[in-house]
Amino acid sequence: MSATLIDGVAVSKAIRAQWKQRVDALKAIGITPGLSVILVGDNAASQVYVRNKAKACGEVGIHSEVHRYPADVPQEVVLGKIRELNRDSRIHGVLVQLPLPPRVDKAKVLDAISVDKDVDGFHLCNMGALVAGGAVFPPCTPYGVMALLDHYRIPLEGRNAVVVGRSNIVGKPMALMLLARDATVSICTSKTRDLRMYTLLADILVVATGRPKMIGADMVKPGAVVIDVGINRLLDGRLVGDVDFEAVREVAGFVTPVPGGVGPMTIAMLIANTVQAAERTGSKQTETGAAAVHASILP
Repeated sequence: MSATLIDGVAVSKAIRAQWKQRVDALKAIGITPGLSVILVGDNAASQVYVRNKAKACGEVGIHSEVHRYPADVPQEVVLGKIRELNRDSRIHGVLVQLPLPPRVDKAKVLDAISVDKDVDGFHLCNMGALVAGGAVFPPCTPYGVMALLDHYRIPLEGRNAVVVGRSNIVGKPMALMLLARDATVSICTSKTRDLRMYTLLADILVVATGRPKMIGADMVKPGAVVIDVGINRLLDGRLVGDVDFEAVREVAGFVTPVPGGVGPMTIAMLIANTVQAAERTGSKQTETGAAAVHASILP
């Protein structure tokens, strides 16, 4: 048995094409969606991610800009730029590329972003809204995982879902999104005792720990859906996930590759959030305009 490959590249292209139509519709009424990225430091992976985001934005017609700062930039400078971008009507989405240097207070920086422009979905208000069953802007990576599951028509209701990883970026929001779709969810970490006991019960297994090939074939239920969010560079330069792909593909029913699985979907959902932020701006402008016209004709 060999698993069906979940092709994040193909699915992301289809999703981006759909959102391009909505970008074109916004441009027709004079609104060009705008995304601003703040990059602090010289992390090589972050620079690649930012380039890929800029390229994807360009392909669908979103205006994008990158503000680069050295790792030793004063935190107040970054916060000042965020405040400036919050006020900029041309910018609908503000994103601070993670990770930040240790000396920068990540929570303070992320919470400085306007909730209306928090297209990465990391603001405390958006994270809290997930607990209540929804968020204006879902975090992009778990949002992308859900889009993949939906594209491949993988049922979630009543299924056992195990999320390995507890980060605010992937693990926690992923668990909440699956729970909202009536899956039975367990959250594990790299330190869970007898992790295999949990993973073998999973109909849907999502792994996001940053530990290369930690999930082997003996830890996967036959026929399970395995989503590998991890991306790790080995000493020989190869990129691998948190799942031993070649071994697991012989056991699983569906599996994502690394690269080419979840990564492209993260960018696709960033585009989705940015366009929706611009659409919300357009709706507000329309409502304001309608209110002004209504006021002008009152006796």
